[in-house]
Amino acid sequence: MNQEPTHSHQQTEANTGQPAVPMWLIGLMMVLLLLGAIYFDNNGGWFDSNVYAPYHNSAELDRYQLPSLGNEQVVLGKRLFEANCALCHNTDGTGKTGQAPPLAGSEWVNAQGSYRIIHIPQFGLTGPIDVKGQTYVIGAGMAPMGAQYTPDELAAVLTYVRQAWGNKAPAVTPEQVSKVRSELSSHPQQYTVDELKKLPEQAP
Repeated sequence: MNQEPTHSHQQTEANTGQPAVPMWLIGLMMVLLLLGAIYFDNNGGWFDSNVYAPYHNSAELDRYQLPSLGNEQVVLGKRLFEANCALCHNTDGTGKTGQAPPLAGSEWVNAQGSYRIIHIPQFGLTGPIDVKGQTYVIGAGMAPMGAQYTPDELAAVLTYVRQAWGNKAPAVTPEQVSKVRSELSSHPQQYTVDELKKLPEQAP
């Protein structure tokens, strides 16, 4: 005749299971989940594909985008920039190490006068350049990408760069571009930073 297992035997079997998870570990997991949720809430963009780094949400993205209506010069500049300049500078103006310095927040871009900045795409740039406290060496240098543009087109690209990604510099006019071209129709080589610094910010 089979005997029913004793209470002590049942208790022994129960004690052979996996040990209980420590309460401190459960608490730590809850804290990490909470911190992760807070970080996602502040930086995740809530799965919006239009929100990308360095922006954190759609409201911040909207503040840094330029209006497309009634601003045809900037619209043209954006199209030309993304077709020819974004390969090195990125569509968000953050630049690429070893290829191009950032344009977003650059003191060169945000100068009140546009005389120096016109020379860079018109004639090219070589050698190291300091931007936002960091030195960038541009490999073989920047080619004179702007030389292929009409004055209207180069002015549009520079205006877009000076007013996109939070930059707040004044627009560049086709007349300003034409003035630089007429003063110096050619340059034997790319400009260096030292040469650029000798130029005034405002056209003489």
